[in-house]
Amino acid sequence: MLRIDDIHFAIEGRPLFAGASAVIPTGHKVGLVGRNGAGKTTLFRLIRGELPLELGSITLPARARIGGVSQEAPGTDVSLIDTVLAADTERATLMAEAEAATDGTRIAEIQTRLADIDAWSAEARASAILKGLGFTYGEQQQPCSAFSGGWRMRVALAAVLFSAPDLLLLDEPTNYLDLEGALWLENYLVRYPHTVIIISHDRALLNRSVGAILHLDGRKLALYQGPYDTFARTRAEQRAVQAAEAKKQSLRRAHLQSFVDRFRYKASKAKQAQARIKMLEKMTPITPPDEAARRVFTFPQPEELSPPIINLEGASVGYDGTAVLKNLSLRIDQDDRIALLGRNGEGKSTLSKLLSNRLDKMDGRITRASKLRIGYFAQHQVDELYTDETPLQHLQRERPDEAPAKLRARLAGFGLMADQAETVVAKLSGGQKARLSLLLATLDAPHLLILDEPTNHLDIESREGLVEALTAYTGAVVLVSHDMHLLSLVADRLWLVKDGRVSPFEEDLEAYRKMLLASDKPPAKPKPADKPKPASRDRILALRSEVRKCEERLEKLNGMRDKLASKLADPALYEPGRTGEIEVWQKKYAEVMDGLDRAEALWIAAQERLEAVTA
Repeated sequence: MLRIDDIHFAIEGRPLFAGASAVIPTGHKVGLVGRNGAGKTTLFRLIRGELPLELGSITLPARARIGGVSQEAPGTDVSLIDTVLAADTERATLMAEAEAATDGTRIAEIQTRLADIDAWSAEARASAILKGLGFTYGEQQQPCSAFSGGWRMRVALAAVLFSAPDLLLLDEPTNYLDLEGALWLENYLVRYPHTVIIISHDRALLNRSVGAILHLDGRKLALYQGPYDTFARTRAEQRAVQAAEAKKQSLRRAHLQSFVDRFRYKASKAKQAQARIKMLEKMTPITPPDEAARRVFTFPQPEELSPPIINLEGASVGYDGTAVLKNLSLRIDQDDRIALLGRNGEGKSTLSKLLSNRLDKMDGRITRASKLRIGYFAQHQVDELYTDETPLQHLQRERPDEAPAKLRARLAGFGLMADQAETVVAKLSGGQKARLSLLLATLDAPHLLILDEPTNHLDIESREGLVEALTAYTGAVVLVSHDMHLLSLVADRLWLVKDGRVSPFEEDLEAYRKMLLASDKPPAKPKPADKPKPASRDRILALRSEVRKCEERLEKLNGMRDKLASKLADPALYEPGRTGEIEVWQKKYAEVMDGLDRAEALWIAAQERLEAVTA
């Protein structure tokens, strides 16, 4: 159980927590929500003990392990699979000790503990997690240094999931995942056996993976049972009641004050006026709830073009002469809202670059409307902003002849008000940078807007504002996103990018989600009359690795047994006066034989599992 009792904490004089309390029962999955800057990430640091509390306490069960995602996995030459395996420090320590141990008793203890923690299936479990987060078996054998920062974030997430801490703290875990990885994570967290707290603005994740919402508001914590949608309804009802009570009290105060103003100095009414003054003084003010700041987006509207605005006939596209997507026959009209589906690496970004004219076709035909303007937003563009310039300076570069007042109005239309307009990009939040990039992408009123993960770093209110803006927008939209809520509200057509092809997906997003989750489940145990399905290559390789390690362990124990047998066969050992020494060596021999029996049993079981899938 995690207990937060009456905590107080401030940063640079700004209070973030004042008398905040909450209790999270063991094993519960909780979503931590609140406005940007409210202190959600700071609460995680307080729980981990990285920051000292001013008052109050945070307590966990003794020896409870806390885990969270580091900034990213290091860019070392260690393979992805070994990086993840090393995250289970107990297993890694025992495996290293097993390699060097010579004492029979200790070897037997190590083997028993390794069996208890299911150490021999660890590689298969780590591989399954990496696969769920988008890494093929071949990529798992590559060094971390071969991958970019975003991909190494996935490795860091895989490592903490594999280590299975008692309290798992995840801060925006889907920001570096695609839709398929986000759906896999949702399903994984539902089955996670320990306590989880997730900071997230992803409504789908908060609806499917948690059973309670911890709300940070007004420097206090409140725990609401149920997923995010239940919390949102409850919160709206509470705010409506509070607003009604505040309005009622305001009218009551105005009525009393009016009486006081009229009769305060009139002798016949003085006592009554004084009584009303006392009533006003004793009345506890009811403050109306602050409405969530509306995170608006105002997209400029393009003129209408004759359909289609883009038409592809037998087109292929790729890199360095190798086609990634082939035989593309697609059409986009100005009123289309298209979501691109498909696992990472299948070619969604390649298609986006082809449509936006950032990548040339290899063959086939592409026809674009003559006056077609295309806006393109991708997450990497947020990182390419000029960090030493202000948003206003960014717009002045694009629109040098426009008056500053008009440029400021454009910024305000994307929620970047006067203060942010004059703040250098380096000091803006991730959400504010994303807003600036979206503004630059839509500045020319494009007829086609291509958005690749536009919601990273946007809070829930901003995501709702983006949905409204896209709904009102009169241009076409091609959308790649891990946010199922956004896709379900915006997209009316689904294209599946798979096996070098792009084809319409005729079912809905929920069907796509079920299809992905079904493909990640282990095959059902076949009935006796059924022919078992062949095991996957990853499964066979994992089982062979397990058998190999069992054989290495047997070889080592057999070597120890032979050395001890030779020692016991030495006649000098049985000379008078060495009885105690004989007993020591006999005990060591018995311990090694016991360990050998255990190792043989593990080897036989592993061999049987391998034979069962390769027969």
